[in-house]
Amino acid sequence: MHIHTSFSDGMADVPELLDYVESETDLDIIGIVDHDDVRGALAARDQWAKRSYRFELVTGIEVTAIEGHLLALYVDEPMESLRPLERVVEDVHRQGGLCVVPHPMSWLTRSIGEQTLRGFVGSLDGIEVACCSPAARVSNGRAAELGGSDAHFLQAVGSAYTLFEGRSAADLKRAITARTTRAVYGAPVDWQSIGVRQMARQTWRGICATPRAMGLGPTARSFVRRIFRSR
Repeated sequence: MHIHTSFSDGMADVPELLDYVESETDLDIIGIVDHDDVRGALAARDQWAKRSYRFELVTGIEVTAIEGHLLALYVDEPMESLRPLERVVEDVHRQGGLCVVPHPMSWLTRSIGEQTLRGFVGSLDGIEVACCSPAARVSNGRAAELGGSDAHFLQAVGSAYTLFEGRSAADLKRAITARTTRAVYGAPVDWQSIGVRQMARQTWRGICATPRAMGLGPTARSFVRRIFRSR
């Protein structure tokens, strides 16, 4: 439920990604959530509709709120970033989507911290408690327990996943809402097979993802606002 494409800082384009999921994994559902950009998810949905893939696809966005990143799942409309988390959560729910906190409390990427989590846990639909991204840290909360690979490379897809009753995207949404999901770690990622050069390229793409989508000035100002909101 946490996969990036080349529309943001993922290293695979949409057709390559979907073909990989089809042939190399046993996932029933994937979620495409590029940084501050819904185009990757929409392109994946269009590609998915043209072929008889065995898995279902959920569209979404990884929105950069002032307090940190938030996965907006089951949405297909652009969403304004660099705003207070409260406003982002309201907009996601207004679209009928679900709000999931990825890589909580990580200091390696722009993540929602413990104090904010405690204040918003009643408004959140899920928290990523299994994630194989190097930026991730495990956390728990009174929300649905989700696993997401935070995959920027094909080899990482499915390295963490969510178990639920059923097999469809609609079943998963009901399970998240009912707080009956379970996060699971899959096979570990062989980072050596990816290589230092590719990892460095992806890291640079990740640093540039939000400034490229939102502009350097607004992104820099949002960091200042984050500092004052965290006091």
